Amino acid sequence: MVELKTYRGHIRNYRALLSELGLDLKLSREEREKQIIIKGFEKWGYELPDKLYGMFAFAVYDTEKDELYCARDHFGTKPFYYYVTEDNRLLYGTYIRDFASDPGFKKELNEPMLQLYLSLTYVAGEETFYKGVKKLLPGRYMTFKNGEVNITRYFTPEFVPDESKSLEDWAEEIHETLKSIMPEVKDEDETAWSFLSGGVDSSYVLAMSDAMTTGSCGYDDERFDESGLAKKTADLLGRKNVRCLIQPEQFFDAVPYVMENMEQPLADASAIAFSIACKDTAKGTKLCYSGEGSDEFFGGYNMYRNAERYGDNLKTFYVGNTNIMKEEDKEKLLKEYDPSVLPIDLVKDTYERLEGLDPLSKMSDIDIEIWLEGDIYLNVDKMSSCCGLEIRMPLTDRRIFDIARRMPSKYKVNEEQNKVAFRTAAAKVLPEEIAFRKKLGFIVPIRIWMADENYNTPVREKLFGETAAKFFNMDELKSIYDEYIGGNSDLWRKLWTVYTFIVWFDLNFNA
Repeated sequence: MVELKTYRGHIRNYRALLSELGLDLKLSREEREKQIIIKGFEKWGYELPDKLYGMFAFAVYDTEKDELYCARDHFGTKPFYYYVTEDNRLLYGTYIRDFASDPGFKKELNEPMLQLYLSLTYVAGEETFYKGVKKLLPGRYMTFKNGEVNITRYFTPEFVPDESKSLEDWAEEIHETLKSIMPEVKDEDETAWSFLSGGVDSSYVLAMSDAMTTGSCGYDDERFDESGLAKKTADLLGRKNVRCLIQPEQFFDAVPYVMENMEQPLADASAIAFSIACKDTAKGTKLCYSGEGSDEFFGGYNMYRNAERYGDNLKTFYVGNTNIMKEEDKEKLLKEYDPSVLPIDLVKDTYERLEGLDPLSKMSDIDIEIWLEGDIYLNVDKMSSCCGLEIRMPLTDRRIFDIARRMPSKYKVNEEQNKVAFRTAAAKVLPEEIAFRKKLGFIVPIRIWMADENYNTPVREKLFGETAAKFFNMDELKSIYDEYIGGNSDLWRKLWTVYTFIVWFDLNFNA
């Protein structure tokens, strides 16, 4: 007998699976997904995750084998945590709070993680900020039997360039594949909104969807505000646009809420804005589309255009999308610095596997395995679920990635443009001015706000409080702050990374 112990996600190919497993097509969503996992595990066993399209994290108990089986989806859109107690029990869940109150759980800080966090701004790899609490990484399943944890990797991103196709061929394949995926993303009786920025990803998803309402966030400062572009796109496509205008006080007030619900510190400032947008959107809908995934798959970041210049040096420094502090910076800032704790060690094995690939494919692979899981998908999952909003990401799909992994890098980036083939596909349903609009990113005016004494009191109180003094050399921290206030706005990321850790620590260890 198989028992479903925990599950969160959305299975896209449920119609085909229900038919193959002999299940009723009229089952409710909750019941059908439960039955797909139970009956699917009975039929396919450990191979079940490879039968599923969508996002998922689950645990099932096989009573006959007396074995627990846990799995996480291919790209890590849903989190899964576990902890082995002193008496050899396995605590687990899709939230850390699922087992944090268990008497066998000892809440202790995993301090070496702070050293990695100061560089990466998110919790990367298997470890977490709680000693003993680990993440089941994307594309893995885990068994627990007789007190023993065994982890198997069932999915690995693999890039195998196919030189036989033209740019138009690739664009057509992207477009037709997305067209086939969209009907699976929601049920016919569900109504969804769509998040919309000024960029091509969200615009393309909107154009291919049946969402009639879009949600955007913006700011009074036009230098950082994409919501006007989003409104133009919505108008062009005949959709309604609901705009959330974020104020500085609102932004800073939201930080403790975000760090509490994130369960781990995250220094991506856009996460604060995203949480506000999710709350606002949840007033109008419980289901929303979003465009994550295509940047990492198809070469969307501007730095990818430097890939050839980096060449083989990538393996000496590239650990993903962010690298805020160098080792010498951390050595000066931290009271306890361990020279053996290095971010690059997180990806050494990955670079060995990637030997022989072109530099862009290496960068994409690292970001898919480290950055997407640790920052982007964590943010989307945590900030949506805590306010009762469900987000589905049509572009995060194995079938979309399968195109990207076969596509030569020359169709992803060139000297003038990024995401070339993807934009060419989007231009089939969008005006070229939108499809080929320069990438801006989800930008936040935090570099300006944090220097403004009208708003930055919460930041200053934390940066120069008792908790900061436990972990950081205060003279060095003050020096960074003074230089930032003096006009070096590029230092905002260092300060924000320290600040978010302190907020999270105080909530979890000093509350």
